Amino acid sequence: MSEASRMSVPEGASENDEMRTGLLLALAAYGMWGFLPAYYKLTDTMAADLVVAHRIVWSVLFVGLFLLIKSRVHEITEILRQPRMVAQLGVSACLIGVNWLVFVWAIENARVLEVSLGYFVNPLVSILVGLVVLREQLRPLQWLAVSMAAFAVALQAVWAGGLPWVSLFLAFSFAGYAFVRKVTPVRATPGLFVEASLLLPLAFGYLTLSLAWGKNALALDDPALLLALMGTGVVTAFPLICFSAAARRLPMVMIGLMQYLAPSLHFIMAVFIWGEPLKPATLGTFMIIWGALVVFSFDSWRRYKAHTAAQAAATP
Repeated sequence: MSEASRMSVPEGASENDEMRTGLLLALAAYGMWGFLPAYYKLTDTMAADLVVAHRIVWSVLFVGLFLLIKSRVHEITEILRQPRMVAQLGVSACLIGVNWLVFVWAIENARVLEVSLGYFVNPLVSILVGLVVLREQLRPLQWLAVSMAAFAVALQAVWAGGLPWVSLFLAFSFAGYAFVRKVTPVRATPGLFVEASLLLPLAFGYLTLSLAWGKNALALDDPALLLALMGTGVVTAFPLICFSAAARRLPMVMIGLMQYLAPSLHFIMAVFIWGEPLKPATLGTFMIIWGALVVFSFDSWRRYKAHTAAQAAATP
């Protein structure tokens, strides 16, 4: 979801300063995404579907305010003038909306380990999407990494008596979302605003119906819960804003390596804070996936170094 695919150094800034700023911004983004399950523990007294409806409403308000302050409203109107782009964002909105729903549901039901596994598997699923949809040719080490991930999931299914459906759903829905956003030429923040706005009638309608059904959908009698629900707009948009700024300053291979920070934090909190049981089957699955990610990361870093060396050699 980056707003740029390569490093760019603003005028007057040194490359080292930009790299340092980019690292801090990326750490902030992935750190916030890593602690997101802890935030949604604050809202676990409300059903996941209502929490996601609030997340959509408050995301529209917060992101819209941010774009207004930054004088970037014209970026929204540019998107809305292009029906094809709006349609593509409608698809990505559905994918991210369902992803949010499963994510929040898993947290409320003490399945954060499965959330962690899903986001560890996600980069490998993205490779698979590239293979199937874009007809990309995989390198030998990429084939090895994907095969190891498939073996880990199969092993989990045999050992645990069923597929880790939460992990797979999160991984595939987010990989699908990332693919749609990759082929949609729109910047991250206005794109998020349009996505959330497309979901807004559904979210607002569901909250209204829930009130009619007698549910406490607005949490007006619980100020702490209401404040946490309002904050879902901030915790949705602010990491994305930091990530977008980081992606303009860092090589994508570095961004790719740092993405494992978030599921690592999920894993640590699930096991050591919330006491979710780490069964041998689950630990074995994680170990194989971690091995696959080592292979994948090594291949990505090697390709990046080779590309950098080739560029340096070609520079007069």
